[in-house]
Amino acid sequence: MNKLTQYLILLFIGSTLTIFTSLKVSAQETLEAFDKLMQQHQGKVVYLDFWASWCTPCRKSFPWMNEMQAKYQAQDLVVLSVNLDANKTLAEKFLLETPAQFDIFYDPKGKVAKKFKLKGMPSSYLFNRNGKLVSAHTGFNGDKKRKYEQEIRQELNLTN
Repeated sequence: MNKLTQYLILLFIGSTLTIFTSLKVSAQETLEAFDKLMQQHQGKVVYLDFWASWCTPCRKSFPWMNEMQAKYQAQDLVVLSVNLDANKTLAEKFLLETPAQFDIFYDPKGKVAKKFKLKGMPSSYLFNRNGKLVSAHTGFNGDKKRKYEQEIRQELNLTN
């Protein structure tokens, strides 16, 4: 792939997702920015996913999260993900290969991850419309995609 194509792909990805923090913000600013982001989605069901470029199951979860975002966005589902790569270039390369149609929050120092006490990657959390945590999963198992989707549908008050 030539440099112009890579640049255009990065430009396209940059226009379809948002990377919220940079390496120069403090831990407190990172946590405040994340809290503000979550508050912006108050009243919506939020599927929050933590990932890193080196995580193979993370790569497998992205197409499913894209599908959920597209399928349920009109019913007020918001998929957010938190990238934990210390080097932003690694995340950008991952996103070239595995595009995201949802917002990305960049947490290079792992401050948001620490707040959630992550036990593995990927880790996902489902919050109801009131902001209450209703479900959490460590890892991504393709065999459980139906179960994950059913949890989302339940919080969206959708019948089978």
